[in-house]
This record gives sequence, structure tokens and C-alpha cells, in this order.
Amino acid sequence: MASRPNVIFCMCDELRAFEVGCYGHPTIRTPNIDALAASGVRFETAVSNNPVCMPARSIVLSGQYSRTCCGHLGNSVHKVVDGRHIMPQWPVPKWRQVKQPTVAHAFRDAGYATAAIGKWHVEAWPDELGFGHYNIPAVQHAHSAQWFCEDGGALHAPPGYSVEYELERVVGYLDERARDQEPFFLYYNISPPHMPLADAPERIREMYAREDVIARPNVREADLKDPANQFLIYLWDYRYYRDFLPYTRTLPEGCDLRKIHAMYMGLTTWVDETVGKLTTALRERGMDGDTVVIFTSDHGDNMGSFGRMGKATLNEESIRIPLCVSGPGIARGHASARVASLVDLAPTMLELAGVPVPAHMQGRSVAAALRGEAPDPAENYALIETTGDGCGIRTPTHLLGLPWGSSPRDVGERPHYLFDLTRDPYELENLAEREGASPLAKDLEARLRGWLERTPWGTIGPEA
Repeated sequence: MASRPNVIFCMCDELRAFEVGCYGHPTIRTPNIDALAASGVRFETAVSNNPVCMPARSIVLSGQYSRTCCGHLGNSVHKVVDGRHIMPQWPVPKWRQVKQPTVAHAFRDAGYATAAIGKWHVEAWPDELGFGHYNIPAVQHAHSAQWFCEDGGALHAPPGYSVEYELERVVGYLDERARDQEPFFLYYNISPPHMPLADAPERIREMYAREDVIARPNVREADLKDPANQFLIYLWDYRYYRDFLPYTRTLPEGCDLRKIHAMYMGLTTWVDETVGKLTTALRERGMDGDTVVIFTSDHGDNMGSFGRMGKATLNEESIRIPLCVSGPGIARGHASARVASLVDLAPTMLELAGVPVPAHMQGRSVAAALRGEAPDPAENYALIETTGDGCGIRTPTHLLGLPWGSSPRDVGERPHYLFDLTRDPYELENLAEREGASPLAKDLEARLRGWLERTPWGTIGPEA
């Protein structure tokens, strides 16, 4: 491995692992992500430690669990630039600044150039979190008619789709780095396949037919609550539920769950095309041999599983994400059995670059897995916490969950979820009542409760 490799962390939004070709989907077209996996390491089981946008991204940057780095488990953010609201979310902001040095700070202090391009969705500005350059969208979920803020300057609105604009800025950044010959850390976020699904080029929206959709066996469309409202949110996001724009008020004829799912697949291929353009740009500039590329997602999407849409739940469709890593020193064509999670990625990136990992980071580096080494069975698990379903522990074979009590700071007395995912990958048989007292369940519960006891809550407030 190059002594100081470049590191590109590329994360899309709301892409579940099951919707990627290299994870077994038979009809999706993701050749570029598949190629990245083939040239490096694909983690068979990778999970989001908190399957919600803001906490997940805070976890990546801080190397800490969301309870510690955010002091809260959900979404909210509020900023104003030039009299305009930037990244508006909910009426009352719940302050959640990442208060300790981030992975970007560590790279910067080690002499790396640092940049954040694309979706941000973290409380605090990028320069406050260690980025020397940034260009971020003002609205979280809009693929066109988007405003951007670059390095604290006035908001600007480029034409076309934000996905293409952000990629253009990424390529420009690569050109700058090629001239400077300075190692860099690039935090690059692609907004799709997150809604609004209708806010995409027609060829993307219509790319997949209904028969291309592979519904998971646990989908319960009849159990969806207010499906028309949910589908309109998927189509238009905030333009429907916040701005009440007239063209978003009526569901198009024939728009059902299968159509929504087909559009989600189209936006997934849009992400894949963007990843392909990124890797091509690296290759054309001769940077591919010196650059570690990590591709993942912040969380998944239920897409009708158990009658649910969206994320923030303690089940495979919500927590499982793709994770592929390629670059110098990375094993080629290796499928790792190591259970990886977002909290592990900051220490992993730093170790790969030879940068000391700050003591306050709670994740465990998976660099050994990237060298092709087998995982230690005693340490091969990930911890998850969600706003709705409680907290859980995911091993290569099982998922055990504990419910919250009166709040996420109060956990229930016994497991409410226990699934054998080798025998029951779609979580159709909850073993919590029948086998919740088994030796395996007791061991998993003890590990989870131990993590809850030793992992502190951060504070919520505007002070850094």
C-alpha cells in the first residue's frame, strides 16, 4: 500500500444491500459497484448502527455511536444562509453537534487535504468538522432545483440535476489534487436512491419494468398505513409534505408499491453510474493505484417489508447496507465474513492511511478484514440503535433486539426480537418468546446490555 494513500469515502442514501448485483439481486444493473467489489473486498454483512440519515452520517464522521456523538437518535437540523433556510428539517431544532475531533480532523492534522462534496445532513458546518473545502446542498432531498453552499459563500443554484453537478465538482477536485500531489480525504455523498424518486431523469425513472422488481417474501403491502400518502412522499419528499406544491398532491394513475420499487431501482442504477464515473476519473488521472475507495450507504429501506416504508427499524431491510472497499493493499475479489458497521469506518480509514486513531473513537478498525484475514468470532458483531424498534446486536447468523422503555435511555427487561438469519433470512419467525432464554440469546443479550452500560450519552446543545 502507498504510505499515504488518498481515501475517498463515497456514501449514497437509503440503499439496502439487497438491491445491489454483487449482493445477489438478479435484475438490478449495478456493474460499477459490482466491479468495485470484484477488485477489492465486499463485506457480506454490513450494517448501519443507526438507520437514520443524520445519526448515520454523524457516526461515520465521529467514529462514535450516535448516542455519544449526537446525544440523540433521530433527525433534525436548521441553518440560515443569506436569509434562506439551509437544510431545513423540523420546526424545532434539536442541537446535535459532533463535539470531538472527527476523521476529517485526524486526516487534516496528518497533512491530508480534506473535502466534503454532496449531501451533508450533519449539524455543524463542514469546516467546523475538519474539512478544508466543501460544497454541500441546501436541501437534503432534492435532485433538481437545488441550492448549494461552497466554503461558506453565497448560495448558488446550478442547472440540471445535483447528482451530475456534484460529480463535476468531485472531478474538478481530483484535478486539483493531481496538480498538487498532496494526499487527500474526500467525503463524497450521493443523494439517491433516497426520495424524491420522481425528481430524476425520465430514463432513470422508467429504467425498470414492474416485472424487474423482486419483492422480498416479508413484504406486506396490505398492511401499509395510508399508502397513497407514503407513495407521494416517496415521489416528491418535502415538496409534498412541507411545501404542498400543487403538482405533488395527486398520485399518478397506476402508482403502487411495485412502481415505487421499480423507480427506486432506477435511482440505484443512477448511483451506480455515478460510481462508475468516479472510478473512471481516478483511472484517467492515474490516481487509482494510490486511492482507497470505500462505497456504502447510510441505511436501507423497508420498501413494504412488514408493512413498513422507509427506515429507522431494527430489521434487515433497514439496517443492512452494501460495503465495498478497493485500493492499494486491499485484497482482491474477497468476500469478508467480518460483520462491519458504520462506526468502524473512521478508524479503518485512518489505519489504512497510517494515521493514529483518536482514543475517543468507539469503532473497531476492519483493516485486517481488508487484508483478507478471517474475523475473530468473539468480536464479530455490530450494535444498532433505532428511534422506533429499540437496540440490537447483529452477528453473522443472528439478530437480537431489546425494546426501549419509556425512552431510549431506558431499555426493556427482555428481548423482543430474536431471529436466526441463516435459517430465516426474511425474519418471518421471531424466536424471542420461545428461545429468548437460550444460551445463545443470553450471550447476545449480555453483550448488548454491556454495550449499553459502557457507551455514554453525549449532550444536546448549541455549544461545541
